[in-house]
Amino acid sequence: MELDSLLALDVGGGTQDLLLWQDGQEIENAVKMVLPSPTQVAARRIRAARGQGRDVFLSGWLMGGGAMHRAVDEHLAAGLKVFATPAAAASLADDLDKVRAQGVVVTAQPPTGAVTVPTSDLDLAGIRQACKLFEVDPPQRLAVALCDHGHSPGFSNRKFRFMMWERFLQKGGRLGDLIFPQAPPDMTRMAALKEQAPGALLMDTAAAAAWGALQDPAVAALAQQGVCLVNLGNMHTVGFLIQGQRVLGVYEHHTGCLDAFSLNDQVGRFIQGSLSDEEVFAGQGHGCARLETAPRGQDWPVVITGPRRRLGHGLGWTLAVPHGDVMLSGCFGLLAASLALVRG
Repeated sequence: MELDSLLALDVGGGTQDLLLWQDGQEIENAVKMVLPSPTQVAARRIRAARGQGRDVFLSGWLMGGGAMHRAVDEHLAAGLKVFATPAAAASLADDLDKVRAQGVVVTAQPPTGAVTVPTSDLDLAGIRQACKLFEVDPPQRLAVALCDHGHSPGFSNRKFRFMMWERFLQKGGRLGDLIFPQAPPDMTRMAALKEQAPGALLMDTAAAAAWGALQDPAVAALAQQGVCLVNLGNMHTVGFLIQGQRVLGVYEHHTGCLDAFSLNDQVGRFIQGSLSDEEVFAGQGHGCARLETAPRGQDWPVVITGPRRRLGHGLGWTLAVPHGDVMLSGCFGLLAASLALVRG
């Protein structure tokens, strides 16, 4: 399978970052965009409807919750109604009874007078329209990064999500296994994206950021001996112990639960091998796991990337700057992983 162009789309909680890559083009000249994430767009539309005193109807695909979930809570608290199709309602919780208990009316029929708010992690029509304004032909091939907690009604979605990393490590922690032609089992957000774009390649946002950071030659050189890559996302902080082409450990927490002190402490103990999964989960994080072969007592360098990278400033850590751009690590990772997959 050839790959001569690619639309790389990294969908986060705050922004969606886009890279339009063409083979043979200097990557510095590629079209790049940093836009509000789909959940932020949906939240703004819900708040606009609240300003008009109107009910809303969520209709479309399962997507990331986050900002949209908070806007729904605000809408209900204002005494207005929220309706949602079953697929859209699943963006708020896996258990639709829990969504109903929240106050959302789950229905397939749009109620009279309500503002329809589309739900989807993918707005190809909008991207194509933006490109058309500048006479740009968007690539037909698509690679998308999403943060998927998976379908786990009645079970902690933090634990369920971290089981994805544990399975990855158990399979050997090969970097090449972090990109998927098909959605992994129970990863419903990725599955919804795949239904909308059947040919899309899929990655987790943190995995894409790690691959992207490794496109910085200085970071790639550090990784040969051993490095801790930390993606400081708007919602999640994920650390990877990487040596060569293998991931030896994964640590994940909610960024909002961390400050510079706790981040430095936990990342340091993650590298050393003294941070426990139980401690991370008890602190409202996801977990911590290592291969048995991962070295302990090492002092590996730390490299950071992601929109909340300022949280690591002053800690003596290195900033990854792949292709001279600190905001598109995920897109560069999607591109590098896609090329590795299709070219073998």
